[in-house]
Amino acid sequence: MQIREAGNEDWDAIWPIFQEVVRAGETYAYQRDTSKNEAENLWMSLPRKTFVVEQGGEIFATYYIKTNQPGPGSHVCNCGFMVSSQARGKGLASAMCKHSQETAIILGYKAMQFNFVVSSNDVAVALWHKHGFETVARLPGAFNHPERGFIDALVMYKWLSR
Repeated sequence: MQIREAGNEDWDAIWPIFQEVVRAGETYAYQRDTSKNEAENLWMSLPRKTFVVEQGGEIFATYYIKTNQPGPGSHVCNCGFMVSSQARGKGLASAMCKHSQETAIILGYKAMQFNFVVSSNDVAVALWHKHGFETVARLPGAFNHPERGFIDALVMYKWLSR
C-alpha cells in the first residue's frame, strides 16, 4: 500500500468511499445525501491537501489536512479520514494517522485537532489515543446517530512540534 497526494483525477475513485461513509450517517456530520459535487468541494477543494491510500492502482482510503482556524489558530491543523468497508481492519487508518502527522509538521503545523469524533466510533477513538491524541472535550448529545440518537462527540488534540 502506498499513500500519495490525490489529484483531481482521483475523485471518481474517492467518491464511492465518501458516499459509503457519509450515507451510513455514523461518523461524519455531513448530510447523508451529500451530492457528489458538494462532496468534491468538501474533500478535494477546501482542504490544504488530500491524500489517498492505493494498491495496484485501486484506492482504498483517503484523508485530508487543512488549517483548523485562521489567524492566531493557524498553527493547528485538522484532518478527516475515510476507509472503504472492504479495507477496514488492515491498518490503513493508522498508516494515514502517522502520515498525516508527518505531513502536518512538514507543512508547518504545531498541533492537530479532531473537532468532532463521534463517541460511538470506538475504533477511531482508540486509534487516536494510541497515536498520542488526548480527549480534551466532550460535547454532550452533539451528534444525532441514526440508530443511537443523540450521542456525544469528542474533541481530540495532539501537540506535534518537536
